Amino acid sequence: MTRRLVLLFILLLTVALVAEAATRKPKKVKCKDKKFYECFKKKDLYCPETCPRSCDIDCESCQPFCVPPPSKPPPPTPNPTLTPPISPQPPMPPVSPSPPPSDGSEAAGGKRVRCKNKAYGTCYNMEHRCPAACPDYCEVDCVTCSPVCNCNKPGAVCQDPRFVGADGITFYFHGKKDKEFCIVTDSNLHINAHFIGRRNANMGRDFTWVQSLGILFDDHQIFVGAQKTGLWDNSIDHLDMSFDGVPVFLLPQDGAKRQLATGVSIARSGSDTNSVVIEVENNFQIKATVVPITKHDSKVHKYGITEEDCFAHLDLGFKFYSLSGEVNGVLGQTYARNYTSRVKMGIDMPVLGGQREFASSGLFSTDCAVARFKKTESLISSNTFEYGNLNCASGFDGRGVVCKR
Repeated sequence: MTRRLVLLFILLLTVALVAEAATRKPKKVKCKDKKFYECFKKKDLYCPETCPRSCDIDCESCQPFCVPPPSKPPPPTPNPTLTPPISPQPPMPPVSPSPPPSDGSEAAGGKRVRCKNKAYGTCYNMEHRCPAACPDYCEVDCVTCSPVCNCNKPGAVCQDPRFVGADGITFYFHGKKDKEFCIVTDSNLHINAHFIGRRNANMGRDFTWVQSLGILFDDHQIFVGAQKTGLWDNSIDHLDMSFDGVPVFLLPQDGAKRQLATGVSIARSGSDTNSVVIEVENNFQIKATVVPITKHDSKVHKYGITEEDCFAHLDLGFKFYSLSGEVNGVLGQTYARNYTSRVKMGIDMPVLGGQREFASSGLFSTDCAVARFKKTESLISSNTFEYGNLNCASGFDGRGVVCKR
């Protein structure tokens, strides 16, 4: 009889705990930065379903995202009074001082970066060095006044396409080499990505990277791509850009900027020759950086990269200002209303499928299965001609490409 009562008690306790967990609402979060007033005044922002009780909010995009659990505290420092005495060591011979490592190297602590936003007075222009995880590519988060890797923030698309969704969850979408895929599609924004890659005989897929973007909004088109190159030289401009089919040229210096139309601009990102920021007011901002596959990366991942082609590609960071709840695309879907991640978590490399639903017939086509973009009449008329197949002297070629003269 006692045993039955114990079992009944355990069953009732389990039911009560399950019922409590089911009724717990996601944690409410709030933007505390008045600089982003539209987000600051919102009171109905909740953690994503994938992390209902542990999240933060990106005030600029006004999107809650998952945050990892806090790291374990360091072990306690041993009591110096209990440390055994150390035997004196013989003096070391004098060593000639070596020259300091060049700026930007991992040994030097990484590239120097600064906060450029004057609204953050205590952090503005303060120098930081990139973390060891990304010694050459990072930027300063002026809010926390600390350097962060460009590829670790929500909205990032980097490497063998590694996506970080609006919820902060990282996943991979491999697509297929020499094909285009829709990564964002909404009523007034459509972004396709052209993938390049290499076939690995020991795998059932291609190694792929994003080599160029075709961006459509209002009645405009923007193209940004990485030129094909053999040996990498970061001092050389490897970017190709055009606006409505007209090539865009920027001086390779800090502060270089072009105003392409009302509210539309392209500017160099700091002093980095191969990095630009594309911005359309009240719509989006894209930071695009051309990077190579290094010999070290190729050796570690067995890419098989040779000196004939370093597979220069784009590392990307996206910010969106006016997405609707129906937005879709490989990355765009993570910003949609009621989005639930399809990624299988708990594995080293969570992969998202859906090649068929995201596949597009061209870099400026809006015919993927999940397309949401509504073309204007002027854009429809501008798309009635076919882009030619061009072979540029730079080695960058393909449909929809404009060669520099």
